[in-house]
Amino acid sequence: MRAQVLVAEDDHRQAEVIRRYLTSEGHDAVVVHDGRAALAEGRRLRPDLIVLDVMMPGLDGLQVCRTLRQESDVLILMLTARAAEDDLLLGLELGADDYLTKPYSPRELVARVRTLLRRASRGAPEPAGPGPRRIGRLGIDLERHHVTVDDVRVECTRGEFAILAAMADQPDRVFSRAQLLHHTRGIDRSSTERTIDVHVMNLRRKIEADPQRPAQLLTVYGVGYKLTPGGAP
Repeated sequence: MRAQVLVAEDDHRQAEVIRRYLTSEGHDAVVVHDGRAALAEGRRLRPDLIVLDVMMPGLDGLQVCRTLRQESDVLILMLTARAAEDDLLLGLELGADDYLTKPYSPRELVARVRTLLRRASRGAPEPAGPGPRRIGRLGIDLERHHVTVDDVRVECTRGEFAILAAMADQPDRVFSRAQLLHHTRGIDRSSTERTIDVHVMNLRRKIEADPQRPAQLLTVYGVGYKLTPGGAP
């Protein structure tokens, strides 16, 4: 599908490479080189997707992502030279849909963009049946996209909510990472396991009393994850 893509990359040469690859794929690509311009053009253009470098002058990519995510559901693919776990956690927690760690192949970037757009166009699979779910201390309102712990609301990104919604439909069922991928959007196969793991780590920080010893969102070693009522008062 043809899309309008905003490329925010302070390396002019790299930005031009990305632009050429995107246009050869049939997309309309607009390039900016700093965070303030990225924020302004993101608001003006309302693009389908933003390729957003983390390290930019003015405002960094994380600040831009945080602001735009509060204002819209634009798809965001983050580029980062920092592979530290905290950086990946923060980017996804702020609402990025996917990330690439530098150095990367421009072909891989185009493939990620293609995957993001394809999954967004058809939408993530919906859980069976609307309405709230109650799993132990955890409440999940599918219609309002609300998550509560002991009736106190917690903020979740779209990817985190999609994972919880899928698992809440079938408590105690073990989901593989590949299965959970189908309930999120825009994560390319090469980063599936890593990204799902990051989402789960983020969720545990939000819904578990002790994230290091989870009582509800459990790891089933060698298989995947499951959501249980364990830990209910």
